[in-house]
Formats: sequence, C-alpha cells, structure tokens
Amino acid sequence: MSGPKHVIDLHTEDEAKHQVMRMLFTVVFYGFTNFYVKKNIKNLNTPPFLWAAAKCVTQFLLDACLNDRLKRLIADERPLLDLFERRMTSVIISHSLDLSKEKNRAGLYIFHRLVDHGVANRLVIHNDCPFVLAWVLHKRGSQYVHPELKELMLTRKKSCLPQDTSDGASCSSLLAGRASGDLDDHAMPCKRPKTSFVSSKEEEGSGTTNFDLDPEVLCQAFAPCDDQPTGTCPRGQIHILEFSNCRSESLKVLNSALPTFFSLRSLILHSYLTFKDSDVLDLARSLRQLSESSCSSLTNLSVCALPYTKLMKFLLNANSKMKSLHVGINTVVPCTQVPESDMSDIKADLPLEKLTINVTEFQTDLQLVTSVLRQAPHLTTLYVSGMRLPTGSSQSLLLTTLSESNPCLKSLHLEDMNLSDCLPEIIHLLQKCKLEELKLNDCRLLERWSNKKSSLTQLMTALRTVPSLHTLSLAQNRLAKTVCVLAELFSGSSPSSVKRLDISSNFIQPADLLEFAETLRTYHPPHKLTLDLRKNPGDRDSETWDTALKTLPPSCIPLVEGWVFTNTMADHISNM
Repeated sequence: MSGPKHVIDLHTEDEAKHQVMRMLFTVVFYGFTNFYVKKNIKNLNTPPFLWAAAKCVTQFLLDACLNDRLKRLIADERPLLDLFERRMTSVIISHSLDLSKEKNRAGLYIFHRLVDHGVANRLVIHNDCPFVLAWVLHKRGSQYVHPELKELMLTRKKSCLPQDTSDGASCSSLLAGRASGDLDDHAMPCKRPKTSFVSSKEEEGSGTTNFDLDPEVLCQAFAPCDDQPTGTCPRGQIHILEFSNCRSESLKVLNSALPTFFSLRSLILHSYLTFKDSDVLDLARSLRQLSESSCSSLTNLSVCALPYTKLMKFLLNANSKMKSLHVGINTVVPCTQVPESDMSDIKADLPLEKLTINVTEFQTDLQLVTSVLRQAPHLTTLYVSGMRLPTGSSQSLLLTTLSESNPCLKSLHLEDMNLSDCLPEIIHLLQKCKLEELKLNDCRLLERWSNKKSSLTQLMTALRTVPSLHTLSLAQNRLAKTVCVLAELFSGSSPSSVKRLDISSNFIQPADLLEFAETLRTYHPPHKLTLDLRKNPGDRDSETWDTALKTLPPSCIPLVEGWVFTNTMADHISNM
C-alpha cells in the first residue's frame, strides 16, 4: 500500500494489522483513493469495515474542504461520531475553519463533540488563523477570553441581523490588532455597518450567515431529535497544542492565553518563517508568567525556528518546570541580537531531561550549548544536528562536557557534525555514560583516521563494553569497505547487546556486504538483530547482494528498499 520502495518497520503482526487499518480508514473515510482501494472499494466502503477500522484510529482530521464528508458524519453516520468521541485523542485542523461561513458549522460542531464531550486533548493546527485559534482555545484550559471573540459571540447570540463576517480576514485583522491586549468588556463588536447591509439571498450566495458560535447552541442545533442535550455542555481541556505554521498574529493570541493556560502540558510552535526575536521574547515572558503559578502543567516546549542560538537562554529560564526543550535555529543572514547585558545566566540545576537542537547557521556558539549541558544534570536524551564551528575548532568539548556533566544520559543522537577528530572523547563517553541509544549519523567519522579499520575496531571494542546499548546508528559515514569491522561488535566472550544496527547510506557494495554477512554469521549475535541496509548500492551486483542477504544469520532482520541510483549518488557526493 505504501509502495515497493517503502519499508515499514513493524515488530508484531498486531502492529501491522493496526497500521493497515489506520491507512485504509483514512483513505476510505475521506474519499481519497489509490490502486488498492479502487480494486477493493466494494468491500472497504461499507459501515462494518469503517466501524472496525475506526477502532484503530486515534486522531481525527478536521478538513474544512471536506464538508460533505463531515455532514454525513453528523447525519446518517452518527454512530461513527459517537465512536470517535470515545476513541479520538487528537484533532487535526488541516484547513482554517472560517467562522463566518455557514458550511463550517458541521466542522465546529464535530470539534466540540470530540474535544468537549469526547476524550481528545491534543490539538494540531496546520493553517495560521488567529481568530480560529481564539475560538478553539476559548474556555478549554485557559481563563483568557479574547475581547473581539467575546463581543462577536454575544452579537451573534443576541442579533438575527447579518454580521460583518463576510470576510474571515476582516475579523482576523481586527483580532490581530487587539490580540495582545487584556480582556476588554467594552470592545467594539465585529459588525457590518448599516450602509453595507447584505440581503439574505446575497448572504446565502456568499456562503456567509449569522450563526451562533456558542458550542452549546451548535450542540442543540445538530443533536438528534430524540437525544436533545440537557444542561450545560462540558468543556474539554487541551493538554497538547501543536502549530505547524505559527505566525506573529497567532502567537500574540497564544501569548495572551498562556499565563492562565493551566491544562497545557506540551506546546509545539513551528513556522515556515523564522520567528522575530521580539516574538520569542514575548513568548518567554508569557511562559514565565505561566511558570510562576503552582497550577502550571507545561513541561514540554518546541520552538522552530529561532533567529539565533542565544534566544534558547530566554526559553530555558522562562519555565522552571521544563523537562523537554526542542529548538530549531535558522540564521540565514546575520541579524542584530539581544545585547549580552540583557541576558541572565542559565539557571543552575535545570530539571531538563530531553534537549533537541537543530542548527542551520554558519557558526554555533559551542560555549552556550555546553553551558546548558552543565546545568542539566538530569539530562537523559540529547539530539544535536548541524552544529558548525570555526575552522580549527573541535567538537571534542561537547563530548567531554557530556562525560563530565551528564551521567544520566541514555540516548545520544549527533547528526551532520564533524567528529572525525573525536574518537578518544567518544570512547571516554562510552565508559562514563550508560547509553541505550547512540546515533552518530553523517558525522564524517572516518575522515581523518589514518588507519580506518584499526580505529573502527577500537570503537567496536568500546561499544561492546556498554551492556545497556541496544540501538546503534552509523548511517551516512561512508563506511564502504570497512563495514566488515562492524561484525566485531558481536565477537568475543561478551558480545554487544545491540538489537538494532543502522548502516544505511554508507555506499556499501554487494561484495563488502557479503564479507560482513559471512563474518557476522560466525559470531552468532545473541539477540534478534534488525539491520538497516537502506540506500546502499545493491543493484551494482544484484546476485551477490541477494546472496549476502541470505548469508546473514537467521536471527538478523534486514531492512532494504529499492535503490534509486541517482538520488543516492547525489547524497553520497554531498557527504564527500
């Protein structure tokens, strides 16, 4: 179903069944199609199948472009909606729900049922729309009430006259202008002037109507005649909020809601554009206000992309309860940075357990990164990608800091970095930390080793001494002919406990893989071993490649996929 070149890494038959059912449900329910669905549509597009497949799905895609599908869900497929209330833990808004359009009432109602009556507490928003954000957050974890939204809801409730919401952007622009202000009971409602009154027929033709935005009114309007709601509808609590494209105006709305957003546990803010430093500083201030309350639940923060690395300091200091931080830094052009005098030192003994740093800049402030690591003694997971240093500098300081300051480290993932002169520090780190996962991808490991096989043997010997290690990745390191040395992981009286080995994208030729397979077979790995061989040139000698795969020990599960010669060559050359 995913195509002949796609590897699905599943461990049990039940996992595979659930994955297939999830994929089929998404395609059939929303009216998408592919070759398999076309061929089997009579058996798939039936109530019994949809009911069975829905039991494997936990996230609902709320797409404003699929209104017909949503309307059927609240009509003849009502039992499915009842099931969704009990099953769906996530709601994804893929297109902005224009609150002025009558056709979107069904979508707003379904959102209300899943979040307020159901169990959904994770919200993912793909399109930037400040007004919709204000509506979905209204009374769902934060005590903040946006003035314009409040006035609009009151106006819609009291008046049957058409309102000035024919253009969703007009409300959004008004909202943007007042988003960062405090609650104002005297805000001007978003009304159409009397001189521009639109007739009912014109209103209907434009798709714009004056309907009540109150979830309780929506609930009464769409409830079955024999099951009218009584009493006040509950309000759900959003625990996880994720933005895939958050811009300044939406961020202003969010910053206003954050200080009392006590139900929020995880906040993920991504943007196609780099955030302005002023936006990041405003976010830090709102986070600090939230953190100062004993009711705060926020422990996970992800922000991409910051304009420069130093802003990470403000985010770390803003939340004293932060256990997980993910930052993306994208310095495309040099920019004016916050003066050093405005920056406070990183707080000591941070509760941070997981840190992810994705960097796209010419030079990274390594001292800043290591200062964070020194203040995070509880760190268990670290991912760093793309960190560039001035010519002549070494990443050895990063590895040394980890050995000295982060004894709890269990998972280390370094990517797109130059570690070619750091073999002693890597070995020392393996002796100091009880790692369970080690991923050194695209780290140019062998680049400066004069005797590549000897140095790689030293690394394998050190890895064997870490009994807790179960995952090892050396992808994109141009291992090529030296791959046979990796079999030494499982040699001797104390073989490695690694259960997953990733050596993808290493330009491993069929003959070299065959030598590796023969050596590995003589050592008999003590555990079932998943071996990732994707993006290696198996087509250079298909017969030898197939022989090598058959020669691997029976306990070895190879992951392979179709080799796209031009793509892989380009990838290989880019790493030379």
